[in-house]
Amino acid sequence: MMESDTIAAISTPPGSGGIGVIRMSGPRSLHHLQTIFDPRDKGCLFDSHRLYYGHIVEPQGGKILDEVLAVFMAAPKTYTREDVVEIHCHGNFIVLHTVLELLVSLGVRLADPGEFTKLAFLNGRIDLTRAEAVIDILSARTRKGMDLALDQLGGSLYGRVDTIRGSLVQMRAVVEVAIDFPDEDVEIIDHSALVSDVTEKVIAPLERLLRQAEEGKIFRDGISVVIVGLPNVGKSSLLNTLLQEERALVTAIPGTTRDTIEEYLDIQGVPVRIVDTAGIRQGADEVEELGIERARKQIDKADLVLFMFDAQRGVEEEDVQLFTAVRHKPLLVIANKIDLAAQQPDIASLITLQEAPIFVQISAKHQHGIEELKNAIFTTVTGDRNQWEEEGCAPNIRHKDALQRAHDAAGRLWQGLQEGMTSDLLAIDLQDCLDQLNAIVGITTTEDVLDVIFEQFCLGK
Repeated sequence: MMESDTIAAISTPPGSGGIGVIRMSGPRSLHHLQTIFDPRDKGCLFDSHRLYYGHIVEPQGGKILDEVLAVFMAAPKTYTREDVVEIHCHGNFIVLHTVLELLVSLGVRLADPGEFTKLAFLNGRIDLTRAEAVIDILSARTRKGMDLALDQLGGSLYGRVDTIRGSLVQMRAVVEVAIDFPDEDVEIIDHSALVSDVTEKVIAPLERLLRQAEEGKIFRDGISVVIVGLPNVGKSSLLNTLLQEERALVTAIPGTTRDTIEEYLDIQGVPVRIVDTAGIRQGADEVEELGIERARKQIDKADLVLFMFDAQRGVEEEDVQLFTAVRHKPLLVIANKIDLAAQQPDIASLITLQEAPIFVQISAKHQHGIEELKNAIFTTVTGDRNQWEEEGCAPNIRHKDALQRAHDAAGRLWQGLQEGMTSDLLAIDLQDCLDQLNAIVGITTTEDVLDVIFEQFCLGK
């Protein structure tokens, strides 16, 4: 990235649409716009943040390429804090690429993935947690995931980390004074007060953030749920009922599902990748056996297994054998076809293998018990937490790693204070804790880490 570069990219998704947007950022953005844009108002002054109607034309020959709206936004009141131009073309792939190629021919460089947001971070418009929130907004699969990302974009994580940083900076000032005046160390540092401050202002809030990182992972990344059972117990019917569409073929013939079928659904804000698998049984033909092998692989990767049996038949020996094979995974037991059962299904033979499994009775065909099943899935995955202890905050994996290292350093600092460690040694752990928090917000983040973060973005963002 060169300081003098002007970059450009298509900022709308691939495919046809009503509008497609080309974005430019850099010191020559307005110059390049004036070179290719023929406004209807020939006397326009390109006032900042005002849309102008006109045509994109080739500088040589004057050929019209598209009818557009164009806007110039003057620095620093822009996304990147540089001069920015957006050209709103018709959303045709050929039109957009023709205009983009014209800009490249004038010396504009194609933007790298995430480069606009990286400029916003490097130019001080947003901190690193807000930049990463943009990724989460673009990839959110549920409204809850979107809300958490928007909270982070609004500064919820930054604010909480910065509060801890502020406490550490105050402690560091006291410790550094003690280092400068070693003969008066005891008088300068009140060890008991510092122990209390480290506990209440550093360790406790770090632990809350670490807990919320686990919760945030669920709402951000979702979970994998696999439906498992013998052939013809109603696995595909359950998938169709959860999705409210005929996604899987349903017949009375055992072994209809020969492969895994995957779809996403939203269960109380948790993105759930639900997988319907081939019924696992002995004596399957060659093609069905391939599906069963894939089912076993999905079970190994699953966060949760929905073990289903036929309530009309009751728990049979083959059900017990299959349950034994999957009981090492977190699971729910589902009795399907409860509307056809002559008596209450008995799962005593399963309870002997796993203490008190969560048990739900449903009729996938008639959609009975489906809400209870969804609640059970949510409770099993989240532990029935009150979702968020404080304002929305969802530290990601990078944040969690840094928070854990900060927590470890704070623990060493607390131990050192308890043992009466000298000020220069206390300063090492204190600074280590502060450095980890600085890395979260982007104050001391290394270039290679920044590259990894922004490579996750799509082009044009």
